[in-house]
Amino acid sequence: MQTQHTHELLTADCRFCSLVSKANGEDPIGTADTCDHWLIMEISQPWPQEIFEKNPIIRGLMGLFQELVFNHGVKLKPILIAPDREYSYPGFTRVLYYYRPAKLFSQFEKQEFIVPETKSAALVTAIFQQLLQQPNDLSEFQQYQQQTSDIRELMVCTHAQVDLACGRFGNPIYRQLRKEYAPASNGKLRVWQTTHFGGHQFAPTLIDLPQGCLWGHLEADVLDLLVQRNGSVSGLRQYYRGWTGLSEFEQIAEREIWMQSGWSWLDYLKAGKVLAMEEVVQGHNPDWAEVRIDFVDGGKTSAYEARIEVCSEVMSALNSAKEMELKAVKQYCVSHLVKVK
Repeated sequence: MQTQHTHELLTADCRFCSLVSKANGEDPIGTADTCDHWLIMEISQPWPQEIFEKNPIIRGLMGLFQELVFNHGVKLKPILIAPDREYSYPGFTRVLYYYRPAKLFSQFEKQEFIVPETKSAALVTAIFQQLLQQPNDLSEFQQYQQQTSDIRELMVCTHAQVDLACGRFGNPIYRQLRKEYAPASNGKLRVWQTTHFGGHQFAPTLIDLPQGCLWGHLEADVLDLLVQRNGSVSGLRQYYRGWTGLSEFEQIAEREIWMQSGWSWLDYLKAGKVLAMEEVVQGHNPDWAEVRIDFVDGGKTSAYEARIEVCSEVMSALNSAKEMELKAVKQYCVSHLVKVK
């Protein structure tokens, strides 16, 4: 069912999927892809829609990438970032590799390299081979490794060629973060433009690394809270897409725990597990799931168990278009949450 607001958006000259999603109150939680590894590489703009297939350097890496993901089930997220006139070096390519350090963890470990452009494909190949547990040698790249584990990286999708909403709404958020927050951080925060990483109906959308949290439907007046963490966590509830160290229903439970626990929760080592889930036919999302979130607080291992249930349904647009197609999307809530140990 369309709301009046949605109808007005659909009859406007410009139609953006994220405006429809936001107007209809779509909750972004549970939409962050689960990751064990991130491979992030500098590639100059413009980025065509099929940048991964069209760029000659990246195209040559796709075979190994597909083997990792499809044949070996490695949860690897590839992203491209635009070189920055302050951070980057002509003739060199930056490669950021983040990885899950243990089963229970709070943030991803990072390796950063700045290599001559001619060596970038060889470096990425060596990292991929490492994930395949094949013989490889990263020692030749040791001279290019950067000591930047203390730097926080905020990455905003501005990939308008994939969806117009990311350009229209991602760019202003990127510019504000880059202009106001990065310079004030004393080198502890960098801000980047990225290619699409999923969820353009939540534009502007952002990755916060090394934490690995995803955000969506961001607004300028919430950036201070997101960056500085200087107020109540409840102010970020409606923008949280989830922590990429967990799966969909685990993410929904984790937000509820975070809302109750406050900022300290982000530093706890944690892991999730789906205990039970409704059996459904392919193409349909379950109406309920039961999950467990294990965490370590002060050396003591504890856990929460939660039941997630459908609480409503909203209409959302998955792409920006002149003729916009709406789709019903189930909305979930935590119906039961208990600390079990």
